Amino acid sequence: MRPVAALLVLPFLTLAGCGAPTDGGGAQPGGTGAATSTVSDCRKDALKVRTPGKLTIGTDTPAYAPWFSDDDPSNGKGYESAVAHAIADKLGFAKNEVAWVDVPFNTAVAPGPKGFDLDLNQISISEDRRQAVDFSSGYYDVRQAVVTYKGSPLEGKTGVADLAGAKLGAQVGSTSYAAITSQIEPTTPPNVFDTNDLAVQALKNRQIDGIVVDLPTAYYMIGAQLDGGIIVGQLPEGDGTPDQLGAVLDKGSPLTGCVSQAVDALRVDGTLRKLEQQWLAGQTAPELH
Repeated sequence: MRPVAALLVLPFLTLAGCGAPTDGGGAQPGGTGAATSTVSDCRKDALKVRTPGKLTIGTDTPAYAPWFSDDDPSNGKGYESAVAHAIADKLGFAKNEVAWVDVPFNTAVAPGPKGFDLDLNQISISEDRRQAVDFSSGYYDVRQAVVTYKGSPLEGKTGVADLAGAKLGAQVGSTSYAAITSQIEPTTPPNVFDTNDLAVQALKNRQIDGIVVDLPTAYYMIGAQLDGGIIVGQLPEGDGTPDQLGAVLDKGSPLTGCVSQAVDALRVDGTLRKLEQQWLAGQTAPELH
């Protein structure tokens, strides 16, 4: 772990740079390497937002727990809703100055102009995606997990190699799908679904043996969507670099540096850890060897 940059002890609006400093808690921010911003760049009235006086934030619909609550991103409940509003607050926007818009997962990371200022939708930072969009610093270190049902061929499996013969599924374009192909390398090509809901239905119908999703979503699936659902385990981190979720912005967005600065400040002041404990606490699973 590297020490916190000295500039981070200053109040948020006095930070001169919008680089990606490191916190003392172990996770490395996933900033885009955008050019440094001056002090005035990150003042609310200087931010180049879509609608003056409003911060437009996108996410998918339905908006599921534990990332959101009651399918209502605007209520500030759930981890990503709370993080989004905390970012907005750091940028000077009150809760009633945040506008939420529906943005499908694939649309958020596709090339082209966006209908939002930033988007939070459990989207992992990756170099491939950086070709089409900008990312803020990472706001959550996520692990991939395998979900199945009691009595399935996967129940009781303890190793990644044990999953090679399974019929697995994941959401299209997700890092969960990439984890199947790169880490599990199943003998049967994985099934691809437009939404996690469709993957759950396929598992209920026994069309697949398991679903790969991030661990908090896995807990939601077994708690709210699957009768007799179980988590087989977490996939290893691979090269040791954590998979991080980041806010998505337009490629070359003038807001990227300021949003990353806000995320970094939330990490340093303990807000991200506090929100994680509030909304994602106790979510662990055995690691598949």
